[in-house]
Amino acid sequence: MRRMFRRLSLLLPLWLVPLLAQANVQLVVDGVNDPLRNAVMAAVDLSQYAARDVSDAQVRRLVERAPEQVRTALEPYGYYDATVTSDLLPRGNDWLVTLHVKPGEPVKVTAVELQLDETASRIGSIRRARRVIERLQGQVLNHGVYDAARDDLSAELTAQGFLDARLLTHRVEVRRADRSAVIKLAWQAGPRYRYGKVRFEGSQFNEGFLDRYVPFKSGDYFEQNELLALQQALNGADYFSVVNVLPDVDEAHAGVVDVTVQLVPAKRTIYTGGPFIGTDTGFGMRGGMERRWVNRRGHKWKNELVVAQRLKTLSTLYSIPLTGPNQRSYNFGANFRDADTTTSQSRTLELVGNETRQWHGWVRTLGVHALSGTFTVGKRGNEPDNTPGIDHGRSTLVFGEASLSRKKADNATFVRHGWAVNLAARSTAGTLLSNASFSQFTADAKWIRAFGERSRNRLILRGSAGITRTSDFSALPPQLRFFAGGDRSVRGYGFQSIGPRNGAGRVVGGRNLLVASTEMEHYFTRRWGMAAFVDAGNAFTGTDYRPRIGAGLGVRWLSPVGMIRVDVGTPIHDANAHGIELHLVIGPDL
Repeated sequence: MRRMFRRLSLLLPLWLVPLLAQANVQLVVDGVNDPLRNAVMAAVDLSQYAARDVSDAQVRRLVERAPEQVRTALEPYGYYDATVTSDLLPRGNDWLVTLHVKPGEPVKVTAVELQLDETASRIGSIRRARRVIERLQGQVLNHGVYDAARDDLSAELTAQGFLDARLLTHRVEVRRADRSAVIKLAWQAGPRYRYGKVRFEGSQFNEGFLDRYVPFKSGDYFEQNELLALQQALNGADYFSVVNVLPDVDEAHAGVVDVTVQLVPAKRTIYTGGPFIGTDTGFGMRGGMERRWVNRRGHKWKNELVVAQRLKTLSTLYSIPLTGPNQRSYNFGANFRDADTTTSQSRTLELVGNETRQWHGWVRTLGVHALSGTFTVGKRGNEPDNTPGIDHGRSTLVFGEASLSRKKADNATFVRHGWAVNLAARSTAGTLLSNASFSQFTADAKWIRAFGERSRNRLILRGSAGITRTSDFSALPPQLRFFAGGDRSVRGYGFQSIGPRNGAGRVVGGRNLLVASTEMEHYFTRRWGMAAFVDAGNAFTGTDYRPRIGAGLGVRWLSPVGMIRVDVGTPIHDANAHGIELHLVIGPDL
C-alpha cells in the first residue's frame, strides 16, 4: 500500500502538467487594414482564446485551420485568391500568433444585368435605387453592399405600391480565373396598388373630422411615406394616446388597399405646473390647463399662467379646426404680459386672431394682432421713472402678421440631425388704428448635426436677423424692438443688455438685429456632456453694425424633464463689458 501511494505521489505532478500548461492566444493580423482586418479577426477561431485557456495541441490545430477561415472571411469583400501564412511563437505563458495575409487582386463587377418593369422604373425613388445597383459595375465586389442595394430596391417597390413584386432572379456569378463577377437581378413588379377607404376606429369625433389629417385621396397610388405622414399628423394633433396606421394588404383586391387607423383617445384635460428658473426671467412658477378637445368637432382650449421674478404672463388660446385638407384652423387668443428686464419694463395686453395651415411642408400663419399698453425703456434697476435718460411710452398698435415655420428632427428629446426655420413679417395699415406705422421682418434658424463615434459630438449653428421700418420708433413697445444679449442671443452678456443707447448711455433697443452662434458639444455619457461656444451679434440702427462677441463653456444634462444647459460666458475684446455671465436654459433642442 505504501508503495502504491509513493508511485501516485510521483505521478501526480505529471498529471498536473497539462493543466499548468494552459495559456492564452495573442492574435496579430497584418497585410490588411480595416474593414478586412476586422472581418479576419472575427472569423478565425483563434480570436476566441484571447481570454480563454488553450493547450499547446489546441493552438496548433487552430493555427492550421486559420488560413481557410481567413480566405472565407475575405470572399464577401471580393478577395477570392487570398494567401495566408502564420507564425506561432511562445510569449511568456501565452502564444503569439501572427497571420500574414495577402488578399491578392480583388474581383470586380464587370456587368450588371437588371430587369425591371418599365412602369416601376419611371418612378423617381425606384429609379434612384436601381441606379445604385447599376453603379456597382466597375467596383470591387462587396457582397454586403450588393445585398443592401438589392434589398433597398425590393423595399422601395413595396413602398411605392407594388405589393405583389417578386424577385425572380438574384445571382452573382464569380469567375475566379479573370477576377470578374456578373450581377444578375430580375423583378416582376406586378400592378401598382391604389388607396381605397380610410377607416378610423376608436375616434371620439364626428365622422369625417379626421379626414383633414389624411395626406392622400382615395384612388391615389399607395405610398408608405404617406402612411407615416398620416401617423405623425395624428400624433401631432395630441388627441390620441395610441395611433396605429395599418394598410389592409392581406385584404387588398383589384389593385386597391384600404387603410385602418386604430385610435385610443388621450386624456381629455391635462394640468401642468411647477417651478422653473432661467437667467433671463429669474425663479418662477408655471401652471396650465389644456382641454385637448372641447367637443366632437375637435375644438381646443389652452390656458397658461407664469409668475416669475422678472416676467408675469396670463394667456388663453382657443382653436377651431376646419374641415378639408392642409390641417387648417382658426385661432383666437389673448395674452397679458408684465415684463421687468434690466433695460425695460412693459405691461401690455395683446389680442390675436389668425388662421394656420400646412403649406408646402411649412406651417403658415396669417393673422391680426391688437397690442396696447405702457412701457419704460432705458431703466436700470429700481431707478425712479423721472431719472434722465428713461423713456416712457403708451401705445396701441393694430398690425397684421404672416409667418412660416418648419422644423425637422430625428429625435424630439436629443436631436442628432435636425433644423428649424421661422420667418415672420408684421405691418400696420398706416396710423388709422395705431399710434405709429411700422413694418418688420424677422428670421430665426438653427441647425444641429451629430458626428464622431456613436454621435457623441454635436455641432450647433444658430442665427437671428431682423429689420424694422417705422414712422415713430419711440412708439414701439420693447417686444417690437430688437435687443441682443442673454441665454438665446449673445451669451456672456446680460439679457437685452446689447443695443443702441440714448444720450444718457442707456440701452433703448434697435431697429435691426443680426446674431450668430457656433457651439460644439461633446458627451462623455449618454446624458452628460460639455459645450464650448462663441456667439456674436448686436441690435443696431441704420448700418452701424458692430458685433459684440461672447464665448464660454457649458455643461449639458439630458434630464428626465428635458435638456438642461448651464453656460458660463464672458465678453471678448469689449472695453465696456467684463466679468462672466451665468446662463441657464431648460427645454428642447428645436
